[in-house]
Amino acid sequence: MTDSATDAHTAQPSLAGRRALITGGTTGIGRAIAVLLASEGAKVFVCGRTPEHLDDALARIREVGEGDGVAVDLATQDGVDRFIAAGEAFLGGVDIAIINAGLAADGLDETDTPDIRYTVDTNLTSHMTVAKAAVDRMGAGSDIVFIGSMSSVSRGGSSTVYVATKTGVEAFAEALRKELAEKDIKVGNIEPGLTGSDMQLPDTPVEKQREMIAHGDMLRAEDIAAAAHFMLTQPRRTVVSLMRVEPRLQTR
Repeated sequence: MTDSATDAHTAQPSLAGRRALITGGTTGIGRAIAVLLASEGAKVFVCGRTPEHLDDALARIREVGEGDGVAVDLATQDGVDRFIAAGEAFLGGVDIAIINAGLAADGLDETDTPDIRYTVDTNLTSHMTVAKAAVDRMGAGSDIVFIGSMSSVSRGGSSTVYVATKTGVEAFAEALRKELAEKDIKVGNIEPGLTGSDMQLPDTPVEKQREMIAHGDMLRAEDIAAAAHFMLTQPRRTVVSLMRVEPRLQTR
C-alpha cells in the first residue's frame, strides 16, 4: 500500500498516434467521436453516405487534428471494401475501429421488405463485415467499439426493425469480445439513449432537440464521444465491455 497521490487513479493510455476507422463518422455520434479522437492526436478515417456531410465533417476534424474519409454505402459489400481499402491506405494500419453507421427504422407493419433488408445490411451486417476487415488488419493492443442502442433493452413495438438490428449488435459485440480476448483486441459496446442527431429528424426538429438537451430529456452526441474516449483510454488489462448512457430524465 502507498499513500502517493500518483496511485489514486489508474493509468490512461494516450490516443496520440493511434489510427482509427470510424463508420458513420460524418454526422451525429460518429462525427463527435471522430472530432474528439482527432483532437487527442489520433489519425482518423471516416465514412458516410452523403458527400456534403463528409466535406463538412472533414473540415471540422481538420480544425483539431488529422483525418480523411470517403462517401460510401456500407449496405453493400463494395462500399465496405472501398472504405477499408481507402482507410488502410490513408492510415497505414488500423488500431481502432468505431463501428457506428446506422439508420432509424420503424415497426414491421410500416416497413417495406426492401427497406427491412437495407436497414439490416446497414445496421447489423456492415457492423460484422467492417469488424471482420478491421480484425484482419489489427495487432495486439487494438480496440473495437460498437455503437448500439438502448432500444436493445427497451424493445419498443414502434421500432421493431431497429430493435432487431441493435439487439443483434449487442449479442455480436459480447461474443466477439470473448473471441478476441486472447489476441489483446478489446471489444466494447456503447448503447446510447435518446441522442440529438439527424436521426431524430423530422419527428424532432433541431430547436426541439436543443430544448430537450437543455432540460435533460436528450443527450448530445458529444456525451457518447466522451463514453467512447473512456473505453479507449483504459489499461490493456481492463475492458469496458458495455456502457449504457441515458438522459437523466429518460424512462425506458
